[in-house]
Formats: sequence, structure tokens, C-alpha cells
Amino acid sequence: MALLSKLKAGTARTSNLYFIFHYVIRSETCIFRCMSKFAQPPKTLLRQTGRALMDFNMIRQGDRVLLGLSGGKDSLSLLHILHHFQKHAPIDFEFAAITVDPMAGDFDPSPIIPYLESLNTEYHYRREAIMDMAREHMGKNSYCAFCSRIKRGIIYSTAREHNFNVIALAQHLDDLAESFLMSAFFGGKLKTMKAHYTNDDGDLRIIRPLVYARERQTSDFARQAELPIIADSCPACFSMPTQRQHMKELLAAEEKSNKLLFKSLLSTLKPLMREGLPDESQAVIEEIHTVHSSPGP
Repeated sequence: MALLSKLKAGTARTSNLYFIFHYVIRSETCIFRCMSKFAQPPKTLLRQTGRALMDFNMIRQGDRVLLGLSGGKDSLSLLHILHHFQKHAPIDFEFAAITVDPMAGDFDPSPIIPYLESLNTEYHYRREAIMDMAREHMGKNSYCAFCSRIKRGIIYSTAREHNFNVIALAQHLDDLAESFLMSAFFGGKLKTMKAHYTNDDGDLRIIRPLVYARERQTSDFARQAELPIIADSCPACFSMPTQRQHMKELLAAEEKSNKLLFKSLLSTLKPLMREGLPDESQAVIEEIHTVHSSPGP
């Protein structure tokens, strides 16, 4: 501020510099508000997401969708994808976003707040001292599992409070493949994340529209669109190598010699993705398949 005072009191040239500096500083917190707009997702990403939405009957007429927005490349990509389908899909639905700030270490997702304001999107930001809660109540669970459960509870309660009936999460095909291997290697079961299911209380549907998309696609889109990614710097998550990271490295190494790896994995995972599919969605999907497989007149 002392520098600004000197510039203001100086020559005409330094006075001009003062007004430039003053404008930049005053505008710093408003950059998102003044400049941001929804980005156009790539056609391939839209095509894969659209196919998943249809294959699993994820979004229906009149749905109110609440997106879990961590600030990472995947959830930010899904934010822009949902906006695209809201504008172009043949059904009407509403969507908003929620971020749960775990108040952990240097992880600070609060810069998302002005960004969502600039996009004129309904947004819910919840702070919860999950790290402190974990120290007191975690028990034998890992911190990540404890944090995930607490976040899910906050998202569910926010959805109910504001009359949302669908929760959208941004896990992609790479995530599902890693979960599949973790379950097979360490749990002795053939399972992965579900594409579309109803929660235990039966009042919310959970969808994962990116189940056909690859991580590199969301990464490329986020970089090209210059989305404001929040660095994941939670000390608990990076204190030691995780099983998931090991599975990611294993899959990356295998894909180098087998370019069709994820195409094969998708065929393997599809039946597992369908587990828990709401009955009405299953009926709609079967009807669509019947129509498309019926011989013409």
C-alpha cells in the first residue's frame, strides 16, 4: 500500500501506474466474476457422457441434480458437461454444485466460490473440520475412508435440505478400473463403483456420468479450457503411497503394451456397473434395447 501511495503522489507517469496497480489489486478477487463463462467440452467427451447418461438412464425429466465439486479436473469437467446437456438435452433438469471443505492442511477449495458465482450457478459450500473429527472418532478406518463417509453425509443432507433428488459424482473409467483391481486383489470380490444406484434410504439417486470417459480426457479438457483446478494437497492423502496409486501405475504399465486394455476392461466392468440400478431405470433401458433390436416392418 505504501508503494501505491508513492505512485499516486508522483508524476503523471507514476500516477498512471497507480491507477493500473489499483485496478489490478481491487479486481483480483473479481477476476472470475468478470471473465468466466462455461467452456465447450470436446465432442468425444460429450459423446461418451451422453451414451452413459442414456445407457444407465441417469437423468430424467424434472430431476434436480447436485454435483459433488471437489475442484479437481474431473468434477470441474463434469460441471461444464452438465451445463452443456442442460442446454441441449431433450429433457428439462436443474443442477447445482456442492463443495465440502474438510479444513485439512493446505487444501483450500475456497477459490471455487467466486468462480461459481461468475458462472451464475447455484452453489453450496460447506466447511467441516473432518481432520479433527477423524482424530477423535476414526477408529480403524483410513482417514480417506472416514473423510469420504463424512463428505457423503454432508452432500446427502444438503441435497435433502434443498430438494435435490440426484447426486452426480465425477469418477471416470480409470477410477472404476482401479476399484475393480483393488476389490479383486485385496477384497476377493468382483465389484467396482456403480454407474447409477439408489441410496440406502431410497430418497436419492447417485449417478456417475463419466464412467465411459478416460482420465486423460478430463485432464486435457481442464487444461485446454484453463479450468481453475484446486491442487489436492491434503496431508493425510499424500502421507504414504496408496493401493489406488499402485493400481493406477499397474494399469498404466500394462496399457503401454496393450492399447485396447481399457476397451476390454469396459466390457468386463459394464455388468458390474449396472448393479444396484434402480428398477424403473432398468425397465426403461430394457424397453429401449427391445425397440432397437426389434426387426423393422
